[in-house]
Amino acid sequence: MEFLVDMVTTVPNGTSDDEVAEMRKREAARSAQLAAQGSLLRLWRPPLAPGEWRTWGLFRADDADQLEMVLASMPLRAWRHDSVTPLSPHPNDPGQPAR
Repeated sequence: MEFLVDMVTTVPNGTSDDEVAEMRKREAARSAQLAAQGSLLRLWRPPLAPGEWRTWGLFRADDADQLEMVLASMPLRAWRHDSVTPLSPHPNDPGQPAR
């Protein structure tokens, strides 16, 4: 299954710039691992309001429970709220093989 995940990050008050930079570094490394494993397919940056930290991700997992394990493994999850939308194939999807 594929899932679209809207990830909104809120950095806790009092967090230093160094802590944020370290968290971003750890998140990038984990994202690369998930991409190599085939769990993370794409990331997008939607239009943002000033000061907003938000990402849209396309993930692949066997089911919602496995997706939750993947999302929980990401360091930024400690500061993040995720909204998950399960996706199903559309019969007119031009990216799908001909039937």
